[in-house]
Amino acid sequence: MIPALLTNSSFMQVCWVVPDLRAAIDAWVRSAGVGPFFWFDEVPFTDGHHRGQPATFPAVSAAIAYAGDVQVELVSQDNDDPGVFRDVFRAGEGGLHHLAITPTDYEAERDAYLAAGAALAFEGVTGTSRTCWIDTSPTLGFMIELLEPSKTREAWFSKMRAAARTWDGSDSIVVPGAGTTEIARH
Repeated sequence: MIPALLTNSSFMQVCWVVPDLRAAIDAWVRSAGVGPFFWFDEVPFTDGHHRGQPATFPAVSAAIAYAGDVQVELVSQDNDDPGVFRDVFRAGEGGLHHLAITPTDYEAERDAYLAAGAALAFEGVTGTSRTCWIDTSPTLGFMIELLEPSKTREAWFSKMRAAARTWDGSDSIVVPGAGTTEIARH
């Protein structure tokens, strides 16, 4: 029997931890025709907590692209700082890290996972909304990320989806402009 609040299986993102971000992007472009990838260095979080303790989010580089309506995220952490990615993979390792959901009721969904016995691996605020990783790796082999809905987040995701729809295969990496909504292609 499925717990009443754990019925949202509308996963919108699949994330892999990768040892080499550029190589992973090249592989996705060549092997699956997915792109362009939006590259982010450092993901700023405030009010972060890792395993219940105040913590900063680990220094990572990440890239996001769309394959149809599914978001493909690749994350690379070049150090051994503790955090949500090192909870699953050691330096140099990689694999499926999490699937993500944008729940309609962030707190209810998070609390339902916790009531079902999963642990809260990390939670913090990025931009204008909360994000958390629920450690379902003991049962599923990967974590579940919950992305609180926001207009800002959806605007970025919409821009990425639109870029994927019109992508001609060139310029496989897009770097969002610092502090702007403009993008620069590489």
